[in-house]
Order: sequence, then structure tokens, then C-alpha cells
Amino acid sequence: MAKLYFYYAAMNAGKSTTLLQADYNYRERGMETMLWTAALDSRAGVGTIGSRIALSAPAHTYDESVDLYEAIGDELKRRPLHCILVDEAQFLTQRHVLQLCEVADQLGIPVLCYGLRTDFQGKLFPGSAALLALADTLVELKAVCECGRKATMNLRVDEEGNAVAAGAQTEIGGNDRYVALCRRHFFERLREGEARQLTLGLPRR
Repeated sequence: MAKLYFYYAAMNAGKSTTLLQADYNYRERGMETMLWTAALDSRAGVGTIGSRIALSAPAHTYDESVDLYEAIGDELKRRPLHCILVDEAQFLTQRHVLQLCEVADQLGIPVLCYGLRTDFQGKLFPGSAALLALADTLVELKAVCECGRKATMNLRVDEEGNAVAAGAQTEIGGNDRYVALCRRHFFERLREGEARQLTLGLPRR
């Protein structure tokens, strides 16, 4: 029976690299894959999954208007599909995740999703929350904090490297905007960021 998998991690854990390696393994065995990534993530170019070690592959893009079950079903009419791979899965909607459940359950195609678990404030992304609830298999990929412990959190920083404690949940960026930290150091830096923003917001005397 096909399954829905969620591979999650903090930034810089090699999620996209792992996805591209899985895609290569399928294709090396003569199997057909279909890759997806979020339309709003254009760091490697729109419709491209790119990794920090310079691997990349073209992909279909999804946003809220895309019906993944329908799109994958249409592709299945043109060629066999042995695996669906989804990058930046934190940006999926709950409806998307339900559609991917149907791909695994009704179409019998394994679905491998890769993404962040939490945002820069330690809150679950909607797509990640749905995947944590509905995926058949959950796999944590490991990243490393600056202290050497496992990094599980994503700290957003400004141009000067200071922690950002408030703002929109979604802000696309790489190492210039996010730092992977263990929980202890994440909250330490976040409190520093909150204090700094409060100080900057005070009127001058």
C-alpha cells in the first residue's frame, strides 16, 4: 500500500538534497517521478528545486488554486508515476495534504513531502500541522545548532544578524535570513530579539 511520508527538519538539514537524491534513485531504476515545489519560493528560480550543494531539478509548482489530486491524475494519464516528491511542504494547505492522502490511498502512488515543521516563532506551519496529523510516516532529518546539539528551530534574523521576533509567518530566505538552532538557543535569541524590538520602539527622551 502506498504511503504519505513527511520528512521534516530545521533549515540547512539537507531536505531538498535528500529529495533530489530520492528522485535520482527512482529514475536510475527506470521509474517515473513527479516533482512539486511552492510557487512562492523562487530562490532557485520559479519551478526549480535547488539545494545548497548545487543540485537542482525542474518541478511543477503549487499554490492555493492548484488541485494536486487532479493534476497528478491528469499526469498519470500521460505516463506511469511511481513516486510524487513535494518540496517546501510547509506551504501546502490542509486541502493539499488531503489531496495527497488521496493520491496515496486511491491512486496507489507513494508521496514524499519535505519541509519545515515550525516557523521563526516556533509555531507550526499549516501544511506541516496537517502532515504531522495525517502522514503515514514521519521522518526527522537532522540539522546542527552552533552549540553542536540537534537544531530543531528556525530563527529569523535581520541584515545585521539580530533575531527577528515579529512579522509575517512566510518570508522566503536562506542562510541570510534564517539560522537553525536548538530549542534552548532559539528561545534565548528570540528573547533578545523581542527585547531589542521593544527598545527600538520606545520614544526617545
